[in-house]
Amino acid sequence: MTDDTLLDQALAALRRLDALGLNRGSTGNLSVRSPAGGFWITPTGMPPEELGVADFVKLADDGRVEQGAWAPSTEWPFHRAVYAARPDLHAVVHMHSPNATALACQRRPLPAFHYMVAVAGGDDVPCTPYHLFGTEALSQAVGAAFRERQACLMANHGLVAGGATLAQAMKVAVEIEALCGIYLQTLASGEPVLLSKAEMAEVIERFKSYGKARRA
Repeated sequence: MTDDTLLDQALAALRRLDALGLNRGSTGNLSVRSPAGGFWITPTGMPPEELGVADFVKLADDGRVEQGAWAPSTEWPFHRAVYAARPDLHAVVHMHSPNATALACQRRPLPAFHYMVAVAGGDDVPCTPYHLFGTEALSQAVGAAFRERQACLMANHGLVAGGATLAQAMKVAVEIEALCGIYLQTLASGEPVLLSKAEMAEVIERFKSYGKARRA
């Protein structure tokens, strides 16, 4: 896939998040790996309706700006950290979505209250400790969380999700946001019953082939 195609998809995804109310204005950001190395990321402080594909910024794997007229998102360090921790992931989506952000502001992980939590690659979605946005401390915390997951909450901040493709990263992000909303609803009547590690392991194993088999 060419950089031009990836950037067209990235812009469409960013506008979809805004249309769904999962990001507002210039909140949140998005990146995709370039086939030539490095990654493209949204510029800082630019809302989707003002953004064009030419406004994305190309960063090298070490964070150096290689292409683009604008400054990259201030959150670029944790995007770099995710790609360094997970060579298999090629897109990262960050949202200040209402439900995930509300849970993150409680500094609570999303536990195995529902089997679909496994969409993030494990039996929970961890919540990293609070660190100032744009800092190396935050990027290290996110990178550590992604070693065994495809999503994490950031305390008092929001949600980060990744995928082997941008479509998969979006799927994980949207699903975790929905699950955070359901979990918050269950907390209104008490702590939900959680699935065991063994039960979640079965789900994770099933997910390895789910939706990938052709009919005979």
